[in-house]
Amino acid sequence: MRVDLDSYREILDTLTRNKSRSFLTGFGVFWGVFMLIALIGGGQGLKEMLERNFEGFATNTVMIWSQQTTKPYKGFRKGRWWTMDEKDINRLRQRVPELDVVAPILFTPWGTSNTAYYGEQKTIPRVQGVTPEYAEVVAPKMYYGRFINEMDVLEHRKVCVLGKKIYKDLFKEGGDPCGKSIRVDSTYYEVIGVDYSAAGINFNGRAEEKITLPLTLVQQTYNRGSQVDLIAATGRPGVVMSKLSPRIRETIARAHFVDPTDEQGAMVFNTEVLFQMLDNLFKGVNFLIWLVGLGTLLAGAIGVSNIMMVTVRERTTEIGIRRAIGATPRMILSQIISESIVLTLVAGMSGILFAVLILQMLELGNTEDGILTAHFQVGFWTAIVAALMVSLMGVLAGLAPAARAMSIKPVDAMRDE
Repeated sequence: MRVDLDSYREILDTLTRNKSRSFLTGFGVFWGVFMLIALIGGGQGLKEMLERNFEGFATNTVMIWSQQTTKPYKGFRKGRWWTMDEKDINRLRQRVPELDVVAPILFTPWGTSNTAYYGEQKTIPRVQGVTPEYAEVVAPKMYYGRFINEMDVLEHRKVCVLGKKIYKDLFKEGGDPCGKSIRVDSTYYEVIGVDYSAAGINFNGRAEEKITLPLTLVQQTYNRGSQVDLIAATGRPGVVMSKLSPRIRETIARAHFVDPTDEQGAMVFNTEVLFQMLDNLFKGVNFLIWLVGLGTLLAGAIGVSNIMMVTVRERTTEIGIRRAIGATPRMILSQIISESIVLTLVAGMSGILFAVLILQMLELGNTEDGILTAHFQVGFWTAIVAALMVSLMGVLAGLAPAARAMSIKPVDAMRDE
């Protein structure tokens, strides 16, 4: 294949003849491609950051907790406070067999402020008590050690699992803390694990700020009896949790003389709805990204086409002379379209490179403990598709100016002169 260097020199000479105009024209394409790539990469990174917050959380989950009643029921006035207990666990398992896991959760009494100590270090944690089933609702991401097991619960063992922030606050030197003892207020607990999970749906504080104890130990230590503050339940495969919510509420409410229709008094939060909302949100965001990006890119291509029309008008005499000495319409067409493609391709590739650079800086800013928390970079094929789109825009932008150039006749060019 023979490369016609003279043609490329001529294209370069034409584009650099008016540097300011070529730069400003190409900037429209540059900005359009930059916006498209940056929005795609940024949207992907944002999606990963949100998904990371919900990493390990079962999507088919309902969270149940008690609140002040809003309806009177069986002689009880509205506005009554009530609490769930361990018997509700068995009630749900027996009366709602579609449930797979039912995990109780207990927090320290409302208004209680805990302080954790290790040596000279101290921090303010949130304390919660759980059973081993909780790990099937919110999968722990164990950095060291293990999670709470059945024997810890049965024997009321004084053991704990630290959240990420609590571990870093107490053990600033790092290393495996398992086997060491920390003090929470006046009670000592042996550390058996460090959980690095984010667990985006948080109650009573973020997961990384919590110290997790066996449920029975919290009940005993804080004199909570058989009370339960929160129940997390997952459905069996194929079960739609939104259809189970009324039965779950009725099962819990009737046992505590709460109106089964009191949705505020007996809260049943369905996470399926939340995950569906997030999914729909990102579908809308992706559509908006492509709409804005392609719209900006199209505006840049129209700008290139308009400027090429002006260039063709300025070169009327030159094109007429070419036609007079034997240049075919195909040669004229090829010349104008080539100039348009080169201008858009150079501007477009510059936009891609600049967007990749910005996205790389965002990735570096979202690195924690040497681990990348979100990928803001676009894929290789996305960049290739963007480059092909820019080339196509260049062809389309050059069609109208090329048609105008092909219609120029030598006689008209001499008259114009």
